[in-house]
Amino acid sequence: MNRTRTRPRTAAVVLLAALALLTGCSAGSEEEAAPPARVTETAAPKASAVPVRPLARSLPVRVALPSAGVDTGPVLELGLAADGTVEVPSVADADRIGWYDKGVTPGETGPAVLIGHFDTERGPAVLKDVSRVRVGDEITVTRADGKAVVFRVRELAQVDKDAFPTAKVYGNTTRPELRLITCGGELTDGHRPDNIILYADLVAVRAA
Repeated sequence: MNRTRTRPRTAAVVLLAALALLTGCSAGSEEEAAPPARVTETAAPKASAVPVRPLARSLPVRVALPSAGVDTGPVLELGLAADGTVEVPSVADADRIGWYDKGVTPGETGPAVLIGHFDTERGPAVLKDVSRVRVGDEITVTRADGKAVVFRVRELAQVDKDAFPTAKVYGNTTRPELRLITCGGELTDGHRPDNIILYADLVAVRAA
């Protein structure tokens, strides 16, 4: 997996750094690990309804995904690690979701990216029940401006980390979208080899 030691300044280099996303997921010994992290890969067409009007920039402060039992905050701000790879939440923050702060905020035009652990060496983490998520489920992100942006899951994907779909996850979009990413697959040598990616579209804006 390629790593760059120069802090990225262009979109192309940032995308290359994203290939190492969530390599920090680990779960200690095989016996202590949570069950395999898997999703049933499904997708639905983008909504044909009139899209929700994009919002101005405002930082995310809380994330709720009821189908996976997630309601957590405050949201961590994740940038780039010293080696140029995308940061992930620390083991101490395994019960929280992080937002990739080099991208747009949830509700702006483009793909806002959220990251959370499935498990760590300390045990199950915030996205331990990601396998319960289905297409059509809602993810609500509360923002610092007092608005709650509601995204509907359109696609569930599980991919090998060596084949991470960088352009699909981080590439420009014409409407506000969300990506929620965690680790997946059978535990191998203390690490999970896959990424689970939830793709979601903005469907509503409410008062928090």
